[in-house]
Amino acid sequence: MEVFNSIVIFIIGITFGSFYNVVGFRLPKGKSIVKPASSCPNCKHMLKWYELIPILSFIIQGGKCRACKIKLSLFYPVIEFLTGALFAVSYMIFGFTWEFIISLLIVSFFNIILVSDITYYIIPDEVTIVLSIFVIITKIVMLDMREVVISIVVGLILFLVMYSIMLLGNKIFKKETLGGGDIKLMFFVGLVLGFIEDGLVTIFLSSLLAFVPSLVLLLKKRTHILPFGPFIVLAALIIFWLPVDIKEVIRVFGNIYGR
Repeated sequence: MEVFNSIVIFIIGITFGSFYNVVGFRLPKGKSIVKPASSCPNCKHMLKWYELIPILSFIIQGGKCRACKIKLSLFYPVIEFLTGALFAVSYMIFGFTWEFIISLLIVSFFNIILVSDITYYIIPDEVTIVLSIFVIITKIVMLDMREVVISIVVGLILFLVMYSIMLLGNKIFKKETLGGGDIKLMFFVGLVLGFIEDGLVTIFLSSLLAFVPSLVLLLKKRTHILPFGPFIVLAALIIFWLPVDIKEVIRVFGNIYGR
């Protein structure tokens, strides 16, 4: 039964992944995510239903548009597969619990901005707002108002922490070091994690995750510009997935460091 559930959730995940591609590519450009229907970005060929089957359509068509034969972005199958895989892992870790729902929301955020931040260096405010509302509703229904209030406060504190880091970075390097989307993103991180210590560890871990890619980017393209949003959400997902006992160790060290 567990294997069957995981497969079903994976299939649901790749379907959502297809939609997340649309959101990630369209929202930053101010386009509707509903209309028009999906089409080839080059020749505008309107895609038939059999050209929209997640992953399979891309493989069958050889990664090309059926009409103009131009190569399609690898983002499409990668985001679809990644969403399905992370949905399934979320189920295997949490089962059908409230944590499973929160995990799906984090995964959703990760995959959307993986597209938008890498392609346009933009984290759409609409995504942050909508998913934050979903987190709040989930915690109201599954937990209680006390937990919701604490999560909102933590989110606001982490927002201010990230804003302070941006101001400090701008002053030291004499240029913009963080985008507004990254700062607003920390509010979402605070909502899902609910602990200041976890949020601070997320900032530290995201910096570690981004260190090697930033070096590679600097050496190859001689630029310091790196989409930081996906690393923040990935770090938050890792922290959220950690066993409770490890999280307690993190919080203890966080409290000691705070003193």
